[in-house]
Amino acid sequence: MNNILVTGGSGFIGAFVGGLLFGGLIRNHKVKDELLGGAESVGNLLSLLTWFVFGALVFGKGLENVSGPVILYAVLSLTVVRMLPVLLSLVGVKMRFDSKLFLAWFGPRGLASIVFIVIVLEDNLPGSDTLVAVVTWTIVLSIIAHGITAVPFANKFARRVADRNGEV
Repeated sequence: MNNILVTGGSGFIGAFVGGLLFGGLIRNHKVKDELLGGAESVGNLLSLLTWFVFGALVFGKGLENVSGPVILYAVLSLTVVRMLPVLLSLVGVKMRFDSKLFLAWFGPRGLASIVFIVIVLEDNLPGSDTLVAVVTWTIVLSIIAHGITAVPFANKFARRVADRNGEV
C-alpha cells in the first residue's frame, strides 16, 4: 500500500482537497446527496476493514513492545493530549462545561491513528516499534475506557439534558 502519488504528494491530502473542491462546486444539497448516496455505507465498510487489518497485522506487534512510558503516553493520549484540544476548541461556545467534558471524553476517535501507523510500518521508519506500541495501547485503553463509560455517561448526560428541557 503506497500512499505516495507519482507526483510525490500524499493520496490523503489529494483526496481531502478533492472533497473540498467537490463540496465547494456542488452547492445543491439534493444533488450532492444523490451523488454521495452510497458513500456512507462504503465508508463504514472501509472503516470496519481498517479495524480488521489493524487487529490482524498491527495489534500483536504493539503488544510485544509494552513498557511503562508506552502505557503512560497512551493514558496521556486518551486524556490530556486528546481532551485538551477539544476543550480549547469549545472556548466561547455556549455550552455547559460538563457537556464540553462529555464531548472531549468521547470526542475524536482513533481511526486515523490506525491508518497512519500502517503507513509507518510499511515505510519501516526508525522508532516504528515504539510508535506501534503507543498507538496499539492507546486504542486498547480507549476501547476499554470508552466501552465501560459509554452507557453510564450517555445515560447521565441524557437525564441531565431532559431535566433541563434540552439545554446542552
